[in-house]
Amino acid sequence: MRQAFEVDELSKQVLKSFAVWGKETLDLHELFEAGGNDPEARTAVFDIVERFVKEGILNEEMNDFYSLTDKGKSLAKSV
Repeated sequence: MRQAFEVDELSKQVLKSFAVWGKETLDLHELFEAGGNDPEARTAVFDIVERFVKEGILNEEMNDFYSLTDKGKSLAKSV
């Protein structure tokens, strides 16, 4: 049985990025801002974005742009 999706603090920041930037679509560099200036946190953001795409939370658009799916929008409202 698959576990419920767990949202850690950095994952929440990634989800909130769309509201912070006020955009429907963000590029990877904008999403990296959730990790601040910490290189390890930025690597973690990259891993989160990949996981969110696999989980159907983000749509991968062209040229490293991402948008929230309906599932992602719902999850973003709950964090």
